[in-house]
Amino acid sequence: MDRRVREHRRAMDFVLLLLVMLLKQEVAALKLLHINVPAYILRGRTALLECRYDPGTDNLYAITWYKDHEVFYKYILQTKEGHTYLVNGVKVDKEQSNDHMVVLQNASLHASGKYKCEVNAEAPNFNSVSAEANMEVIAIPGGEERPMITGEEKVYAGGDVLALNCTSGKSHPAAQLKWFINGELVKPDSEMVFEQHGLYSTISSLLLELEPGHLASDKINVRCEATVRSSHDIEEPFVDTRNTEVFVRGLATQTTPSLCLLAAAVLHRFLLPV
Repeated sequence: MDRRVREHRRAMDFVLLLLVMLLKQEVAALKLLHINVPAYILRGRTALLECRYDPGTDNLYAITWYKDHEVFYKYILQTKEGHTYLVNGVKVDKEQSNDHMVVLQNASLHASGKYKCEVNAEAPNFNSVSAEANMEVIAIPGGEERPMITGEEKVYAGGDVLALNCTSGKSHPAAQLKWFINGELVKPDSEMVFEQHGLYSTISSLLLELEPGHLASDKINVRCEATVRSSHDIEEPFVDTRNTEVFVRGLATQTTPSLCLLAAAVLHRFLLPV
């Protein structure tokens, strides 16, 4: 009986020792605390990429950054030197970059992609941890440029067809266009997207037969709304919305005055003395 108790105690002591060793190893292991890559950035701006880590008991060798699996920056801990490598769209500010952050200058559209930070330890463990995140470079129309509405006539009457085009400024990604007539959303007839040097321009065509409700007042309010939105599904997406509106003159349909004239003629005939 005592022998069994002793064996059981030894087994328990071994398990406890193993758990302590595993816990100690877990506490002392190299950890990557977090990576911070902006989900989006405007073209031409500066991007700050951060990589925070806890070395634990490991002696670190290097922190390496990748864009779409290509190395563009490596910081060697022993020499405290950063090395840059040529990758399309990536321009590193070497003076501002270190083992915890990388600064990218004048972001171009080619800078969009997946960025990974990798932390590597030296011998004997050669531990390695990494994390990655996406960044999108967005281009919006310059200054106060707004979508352009073309094709409007001076005067419209009931039954006429409102045939208009709305053209967005160049952007990346392409703008989404919406039409509003007197504040109400209407569907476009067609839409086309043109690309030039990585920038897109959207042209939306509207063909709408005007009804009496559109001509309630002497003016028809036509508005085109252009929205450039970030592509990735994130909690706080980038949204740039610009509007252009025009007012065209609206006339009542010719049917109404014709009926009035007909009624007046009939009354006039019956009221005249025989």
